[in-house]
Amino acid sequence: MQPRRVYSSAGRRRKALARAVAAAVVLLALALAWTSVGDHKPPRTGAVAPGPHHGDSGPLSSRDGYVPVDASLSLFSDEPAVARLDPALLEALRQAASHARADGVTLRVNGGWRSARYQRELLRRAVKTYGSIEVARQYVKPPAESSHVTGEAVDVGPTEADSWLSQYGSEYGLCRIYANEPWHFELATGPGGTCPALISNATGG
Repeated sequence: MQPRRVYSSAGRRRKALARAVAAAVVLLALALAWTSVGDHKPPRTGAVAPGPHHGDSGPLSSRDGYVPVDASLSLFSDEPAVARLDPALLEALRQAASHARADGVTLRVNGGWRSARYQRELLRRAVKTYGSIEVARQYVKPPAESSHVTGEAVDVGPTEADSWLSQYGSEYGLCRIYANEPWHFELATGPGGTCPALISNATGG
């Protein structure tokens, strides 16, 4: 006959703690698995499937309006991503930037004008990231439909700049366009006008 084991209160607490830690680890693993499968958070410009960017005829460069993921541009930059924006859009952005600075907010450009091949590359990478053209097009339009390719759209950062422009942009005619892209702005009304209702995503859905 085996002797009965006697557990101290300290031993019981240690065992309970071990069980609680094990349960927490399992729950965390399940949460991470669910996030990787079901979460479609929108990427900022150029942040789709990070890696070397190559267009359909060689590496992308600033001449394509390419802005690296970890970089941004001044609204007074002479880089094509900024310099090739629609002049009226650029002037409105610069006026807004001047007033935002007085509020302690700096407006930067994460993405502006793009070449058609850069836009095609972003769409290709979005398909790779999201697994289907249907989901990818909620965030990236084909070149023929993109306001970035015509220089009529800009992606602004950092986050506090997005928020500031969402609140005050209409004073300059600047409007957020898509509900799923808080950084994307276009000149969509007159100064002091009313911005149109948000579109849910880039497909117009």
